[in-house]
Amino acid sequence: MTRRALLLAGTGMLRGVARELAVDGWDVVLPSRRYAPIPEGDPELRAVRWTAGNRYTPVGPGRATWVQAQWDEPAELAGKAGEVLAGPAHLLVAWVHEAYREAVLAAVEPLLSNAAPVVEVTGIPAHGDVVEPPDPHFPHRPTQQVLLGSTSDVAAGRPLRHEEIEEGVLEAVRRAIDGRPTSVHQLGERRTVRRP
Repeated sequence: MTRRALLLAGTGMLRGVARELAVDGWDVVLPSRRYAPIPEGDPELRAVRWTAGNRYTPVGPGRATWVQAQWDEPAELAGKAGEVLAGPAHLLVAWVHEAYREAVLAAVEPLLSNAAPVVEVTGIPAHGDVVEPPDPHFPHRPTQQVLLGSTSDVAAGRPLRHEEIEEGVLEAVRRAIDGRPTSVHQLGERRTVRRP
């Protein structure tokens, strides 16, 4: 059975996650504004080819396919992603800007299989003393929420690194694939705001 994943995460923000899924045999569809290929220095990477008007990178037994799309055109994004998926997605990973989150996630919901788990990535809210994650967009689906801080919790005061984000999201993806129940996971810390 072909395992399909839909990865909504801006230009290149989760390339490592896409690569890991493809190496594990998943067909990954990545709608975004600009093409951001998996780095060519990757020893498991073969040549980038063109297919159906979209670039894709075969990696291991799976593949990662880029689809040009915009958050502010959610119906078009869903239509283009659906054409390339060629069947229901078995996993959704979504890191969508808050202004477009509701519309984009509503548009792609028909592309998901009935049992597809979700990984949602959002920033830690910048107000108040208590960190309250947003409600999962799909309350009926198991959702691994990843809350991103602005500073690392490994090295005080250092910004959260791209590698830390990718590894944290990849861990949430593994939990989703394993069928874990809905949970919230925080990466990094919220920057302290100093008031005079």
